[in-house]
Amino acid sequence: MTDMSAKTYRAIQVSRPGHLEMVDLPLVPPGPGQVRIRVEACGICHTDAMTVEGGVTDIVYPRVPGHEVVGCIDALGEGVTGWALGRRVGVGFLAGNCGSCAECRRGHFTACRDQRWTGVHHDGGYAEMMLAQANALVSIPDALAAVEAAPLLCAGITVFKALKKSGARPGDIVAIHGVGGLGHLAVQFARKMGFRTVAIARGREKEGPAKALGAHHYINSAGEDAAAALLVLGGARVIVSTVTAPKAISPLVAGLAPHGRLMVVGVGAEPVEISPFALVQNDVSVSGSLTGTTIESEDSLAFSVLQDIRALVETVPLAEARQAYDRMMRNQAQFRIVLTM
Repeated sequence: MTDMSAKTYRAIQVSRPGHLEMVDLPLVPPGPGQVRIRVEACGICHTDAMTVEGGVTDIVYPRVPGHEVVGCIDALGEGVTGWALGRRVGVGFLAGNCGSCAECRRGHFTACRDQRWTGVHHDGGYAEMMLAQANALVSIPDALAAVEAAPLLCAGITVFKALKKSGARPGDIVAIHGVGGLGHLAVQFARKMGFRTVAIARGREKEGPAKALGAHHYINSAGEDAAAALLVLGGARVIVSTVTAPKAISPLVAGLAPHGRLMVVGVGAEPVEISPFALVQNDVSVSGSLTGTTIESEDSLAFSVLQDIRALVETVPLAEARQAYDRMMRNQAQFRIVLTM
């Protein structure tokens, strides 16, 4: 529990776009419907760039980034039920749905029209403490350490949900495009879900790790036509693209089997350009997939425990967040970086 005499806590704050600094922030009690979390670990995600680089117009600075948060409940706000002091919890990118908009009333909580984003619209987990809405909390299994669970709350649930809703069935060819922070988890999930798993990445350096993580086949997109290589295997029923380079995504449509599906989970700034003929010729589709609900996150954590799926992480102390964030942005992480408090 919190030292009741403590009045401040340490946090890494973005005071203005591009400027990260260590600060002491006042320790405040949670408001109605909120909990206060003593943070143990927080993953660094490419989406943090929205806050650090100023990529969203409605951010109010200063702001503490971070949305792969794991810790213990330190204090309960008024009206919070179902949670207890000391409970291990996590918070992902979605900071809590409103419960009253049309999408919430239909049960489409990730599409809530009044959804806030953790570390963007309110302070996130690059800190020793944080406040969170109780309806954004995810229960963390005892079998997962904090640093193991943190990356699963964004990277993990994103690819887990995409694969679940892809329509692929055991034995189908499922390709994972990109073997990085998201892709190395997607390869593991795809293999353990019973798919014939193909990893696609540029160069040969990712082949060993991809196969060690469970890929049955590896395609070096820098040395061969990835779509043609997929067709040699029989065509992909599903391709999950985790990369942020749209120009690398478009050609993959030609590697889909008839009625196949390309699912985009990596977010790039440029448009994905696809010929209508490429879609119509084999009746294929392209769709996106967002992160999941709190219960879907708990499902992904339970599956990870059951199938021994883990992110490959480097741990870095909170004080070195700036250097760690820069390494992640340069694609130098192997494969996820997690801040520890």
